[in-house]
Amino acid sequence: MPRPTHARIDLAALRENFKFAGTLSPGFHTLPVVKANAYGHGAREIAEAIKDDAQAFAVACAEEALELRASGIEQPILILQGAYTPDDIALASENEFWLMVGSAEQLGMVTRAQLDNPIGIWLKVDTGMHRFGIHPAQVCEYFGELRQCRSVRNDVVIATHLSCADDLGSEFTVQQLATFRAAVAGVDALLSMANSAGLLGWKQSHGDWNRPGYMLYGNSPFDGPHAVADRLKPVMTLVSAVITTRRIEKGDFVGYANTWQAGRPSVIATVAIGYADGYPRHAPNGTPVLVNGQRALLAGRVSMDMITVDVTDLPNVNPGDEVVLWGDSLSVNEVARHAGTIGYELLAGMPRRTPRVYHHLHGD
Repeated sequence: MPRPTHARIDLAALRENFKFAGTLSPGFHTLPVVKANAYGHGAREIAEAIKDDAQAFAVACAEEALELRASGIEQPILILQGAYTPDDIALASENEFWLMVGSAEQLGMVTRAQLDNPIGIWLKVDTGMHRFGIHPAQVCEYFGELRQCRSVRNDVVIATHLSCADDLGSEFTVQQLATFRAAVAGVDALLSMANSAGLLGWKQSHGDWNRPGYMLYGNSPFDGPHAVADRLKPVMTLVSAVITTRRIEKGDFVGYANTWQAGRPSVIATVAIGYADGYPRHAPNGTPVLVNGQRALLAGRVSMDMITVDVTDLPNVNPGDEVVLWGDSLSVNEVARHAGTIGYELLAGMPRRTPRVYHHLHGD
């Protein structure tokens, strides 16, 4: 019989989140980010579900873009890291990929290329994150070279990335936006600034192209409640089931290294999921799960294939009962905080071993 562990993907929720993202900046373009296997949700299935409403997609690298092309996605695909070698320029031309340009080396590869089919280019500006992008003072020079290049389409987009937009009180975000606006002043180009946090919480960051990623999958980029972000609907519910239950005595230990000890006679449920299935290895004792829709707490270390949960206070827990590790009633962000990480990592790190089960595909 099949193992009960799987990630339930609600494509209806995905579509609602995508449409909601568009309403936050009406009249502008929404570029869905589906890198890292669509944040662990399955890039092919996610792109297929929203392709009728998406004008383009964004991924991290050419391999991810080629996967979407092979699955039948026909829209332009932006490669956020741009070209690594000159061969990537030709590949982009052949497959209608757009390329990010964020360095002198990448600009040189593009302008030296002799292409029959011009490519779309996004020019990345480093406004203070210091990870990838050209200096703001170089915008006019680089933009001018790109506009004069026969191998580049005329609709060059100028973009930046906000490093602290998840902090709604961030003065650094205000500074980044001011730096960007000054750099592009007088330049006739389409602009892109807003990631998920920018789109949800910083109206002044909205531009011609907005780039939601994490929010599409129904998760807030903010640490606390947020009136807009809280309207999102989680797309992934990570599910498993109880394998067995056992009664233990006060003082008994559970799991590797005896990290959890019963302070009273207890009932322990063993669940068929572990770190090989994407559940965080460092989730400590007390991390919540839902057993039959009710909260229970992790008891003992996470194993490769199993976890153990204290269900002493829950009635009638039996083998086969459903366990939700995160989803609609238990956010991945909450689980991530217990594990000392972020929800982005938990979703993007979801391994292939965990089956994705899709619902509401093609509107059914």
